[in-house]
Amino acid sequence: MATLSDVAKEANVSKMTVSRVINHPEQVTEDLRLLVINAMKTLNYRPNSAAKALAQNRTNVVKFLILEDIDTTEPYYMNLLFGIARGLDKQQYALQLISDRDKLNAGNADGYLITGARTKDSEWLDQLEKPLVLYGENRYGYDFVDTDNKLGETMATEYALAKNYQSIIFIGIDVKEPFEYSREAGYINTLQQNGLLPRIHRMANRSHISQGFINDHWAEFARNTCFVCASDRLAIGVVRAILAKGGRIPDDFGVIGHDGVFLDQVSNPQLTTVQQQVMSLGEHLARMLLSKIDQSGAQQGEVLLTPQLVARGTTRP
Repeated sequence: MATLSDVAKEANVSKMTVSRVINHPEQVTEDLRLLVINAMKTLNYRPNSAAKALAQNRTNVVKFLILEDIDTTEPYYMNLLFGIARGLDKQQYALQLISDRDKLNAGNADGYLITGARTKDSEWLDQLEKPLVLYGENRYGYDFVDTDNKLGETMATEYALAKNYQSIIFIGIDVKEPFEYSREAGYINTLQQNGLLPRIHRMANRSHISQGFINDHWAEFARNTCFVCASDRLAIGVVRAILAKGGRIPDDFGVIGHDGVFLDQVSNPQLTTVQQQVMSLGEHLARMLLSKIDQSGAQQGEVLLTPQLVARGTTRP
């Protein structure tokens, strides 16, 4: 294997210069940088990631903190973690999973990825000294990556209208958080643009809750209604209740979920849903955080990924 000395000899420069090109390229001229890089390519030399991290006073470790309860039967977070790991691998970073916020500062890391943060967490987030990126919309100026929630429910509502459902009802999650506001906004704006009045019902994000709600209010829902739901969990409960009441899906009632990771496929009939690109979201999270680390914590802004509406058996063909 080629060594640092071999590269220095090939480029006819000192080992110190080679080290500077690897660890502090901004400190050398472009001509010198290209000279050393070409020598590295000729010798197939790859810098030792641990040595490089040490020279930059870094750990090459990123911590991922989950601030919400997760259902281990669903592959949502497994897909997200795989995407993050794939993004970090490109720069030889390791990922450490944390489930207790009090342990976030234990040990060293170069930055944090955090999911499940809520409005009430903003004061705590402000106290963190390392670069951080959130998974999920926020209104406090933190860098974040998320699905375009507003666009997703716009697509769902437009699809329900295109399938000639006369009444479109939104089943939302009873949290006062940006992602929910965005999903409701997509629904509301689309109905208003079509001269229709929004009808929104909010509840805990549990299938048995939405199932009970439909059971209790069954007489209020006329045929030719489509339920646009803020999650696949809520949508599954709606489907179960409609079928238990003898309603015909998708002829008389339509149901559209949001997530498209697992529950949409195990539902019977399978759910029409707004599908999030979860692995891609994970990769974007990793890229944004690594960019922020490289730029000494500079603001990165936001990334909203376009979801995909997947039509299945709970809406008319």
